[in-house]
Amino acid sequence: MKDAKDTIEVAQYRHKKNEQRFKETEEETNQAMDKLGRLELEITKSFGDFADLFEKIKNRPTFKEYSKGGVVLPKYNGEKLKEVSVGAGILLGGLGGAGAGAAGAFAASGVTTTAVMALGTASTGTAISSLTGVAATNATLAALGGGSIATGGGGMALGTTILGASTLGVGLLVGGIIFNVTGGKLSEKADEAWEQMEEAEGKINEICAYLGELCAASEKYYECLYKVNNMYQFYLFNLRQMVEVQGNCDWNDFTPREKMMAENTVLIVGLLYNMCKVELVKKSTQENGINSVNTKAIDSSIDNANVMMKEKFHS
Repeated sequence: MKDAKDTIEVAQYRHKKNEQRFKETEEETNQAMDKLGRLELEITKSFGDFADLFEKIKNRPTFKEYSKGGVVLPKYNGEKLKEVSVGAGILLGGLGGAGAGAAGAFAASGVTTTAVMALGTASTGTAISSLTGVAATNATLAALGGGSIATGGGGMALGTTILGASTLGVGLLVGGIIFNVTGGKLSEKADEAWEQMEEAEGKINEICAYLGELCAASEKYYECLYKVNNMYQFYLFNLRQMVEVQGNCDWNDFTPREKMMAENTVLIVGLLYNMCKVELVKKSTQENGINSVNTKAIDSSIDNANVMMKEKFHS
């Protein structure tokens, strides 16, 4: 009975440590993803201001799709940019009551796409909180049934691998009911508890590995997006000075340098649009399967950004 009790207590202790490790890893990942998601939302929300400013320029040429060196950027479309901007504003407005993990869920499923969805949802009168829930469910950071703890789901902590009280609770009964259980049965309970703990530990190891990879990827993507956004803000500021402060609103009166600046602003908006469209998480097709990090799309987007920053936006 003492051996069985010791086994159960060690299993309990080890499982609590594993649970704590999972919660800490999830919290760190949620923070990194929320930081990225909020930046993407702020960027896409600003697209409306850019479109309003750019359309004040008379006699401007048609800016077609950019394709060079494997980098493809969408053609300028003011209406689409405004739609995304309004949708992003709706999402930002709904973050206050959404809790941790919501902005990260938008980044996981692609902010540009989610913003367009938000615009459609708002037009139907559906509460933004329900959209937040949909995004969190579709791109859960916890990756296993129920969604992440931070977004209101059970995640691993409430999933099917949690150790049942019927088994692990045996150790708490020592000194009372436990003496009514035969040694053989208690030994079986202890073995069962140990097996459950090891099974849960294996799942927790998998999920923590995934969350760690996602956290690193989101931090890397944030760093790149932050640099591109700084350059975008520089171009946007100068374009606003030229058009609104100086009153230079005719393309035919622009100097070659001014035309290049305007063209580059359009290109960098297209680059940011594409970057905010990237889905950081690939949803598992299995009900209790673990999601995967969309590494290929993330790396490709970063490479494209680096190429554009070096070739077009270095000055």
